[in-house]
Amino acid sequence: MRPTSLDDYVGQEHLVGAETPLGRLLRSGNVPSCILYGPPGVGKTTLVRLMATATERDLLEINAVTAKVTELRDLVAEARRRKHARKGRMPLVFVDEIYHFNKQQQNALLPSVESGDLILVGTTTENPFFEINKTLLSRMLVFELRPLGQESLEALLGRALRDRERGLGMLELTPEEDVLGMIAQGAGGDARQALMRLEAVANAVAAGGGSRITAQAVAALLPKALQRFDRKGDDHYMVISALIKSMRGSDPDAAIYWLARLIAAGEDPRFVARRLLIFAAEDVGLADPQALLLAAAASYAADMTGFPEARIILAEAVIYLASAPKSNSAYQAVNTALASLEKGNVQEVPEHLRPHGSGYVYPHDDPRHWVPQNYMDRLLRSYFPGTLGAEREMGARLRGFWRRFRDEEP
Repeated sequence: MRPTSLDDYVGQEHLVGAETPLGRLLRSGNVPSCILYGPPGVGKTTLVRLMATATERDLLEINAVTAKVTELRDLVAEARRRKHARKGRMPLVFVDEIYHFNKQQQNALLPSVESGDLILVGTTTENPFFEINKTLLSRMLVFELRPLGQESLEALLGRALRDRERGLGMLELTPEEDVLGMIAQGAGGDARQALMRLEAVANAVAAGGGSRITAQAVAALLPKALQRFDRKGDDHYMVISALIKSMRGSDPDAAIYWLARLIAAGEDPRFVARRLLIFAAEDVGLADPQALLLAAAASYAADMTGFPEARIILAEAVIYLASAPKSNSAYQAVNTALASLEKGNVQEVPEHLRPHGSGYVYPHDDPRHWVPQNYMDRLLRSYFPGTLGAEREMGARLRGFWRRFRDEEP
């Protein structure tokens, strides 16, 4: 079901749409050396082949998983021969899963890319900025492909169900309303997975003599949606980032969803708990000092119970932190003080504050349990109280003691 032209290519409109820079290049017959980076099943290989077709270039393919250096050198020699035969028109060399190449193999491609003997296009599911040689990467553009949206997947599924030559049209099946949407939703943005699911359901229905794909048949055969998540890759960091930002934005529904994504992927509960501890101090902070205590208790409890019960404990903490008033004043205060030290503001401890110094006034001897007394040689304003939750009362108390807290903040 691979499309044969750019106009039939579904998804990745941000890259190959008619008005995008890459789309214009391809339609004008040009293609740059580049890396196509994205998760499985989003059209990387298909796009490479369409690049060659659209620009009328020879396509030479090699798989980085199985290729040896000798094969790579043969490929480079063949590319030079093709360029000469096509009167200087460079062929397109496609390296699938290019991140599997070691440094030596990647360096073998470098001279040919520099001299213009070939146009190198690599695909990778791993972040190229970490996995590809910097010298090679500096001579290539990186294009990121995204998981396909439901509308794009439904279009692909409908096309496959109708196509009698390359698809499932010969089965003459009709889908119930919303069935293609069910299959698409369970595919996790992966076109290959969506087509596999459709094929399995269609063959099962046809084997039973049916002519209609029902929601019941889909649910019975495909009960669980694909979870796109790599605990050691970008998904790990993207989902935890979404959880933190949802809590910071005080959206408990979104926060619980992203927590569920982590739980469903088998994330380590300790990793989640550590991030909640940091969030409680950094983002809730002094607006609700109890938040850190609750996060610490949840961390201990989740570690003691483990999954599946730990999901309830982590959910309670996430909802509390997302719903709590927010203040990053403590985070900003310590960063301000550290920045001042880096600039050279290193003060001596005043005489009256030293262990055996003289002149210190004991605050508890005063009925207010406070006395006007300098605790630094040169004042450094680091802490600016927030105005939400418990911190509002804390700020009011400090304004009663210190004039600087009554002054306008800079």
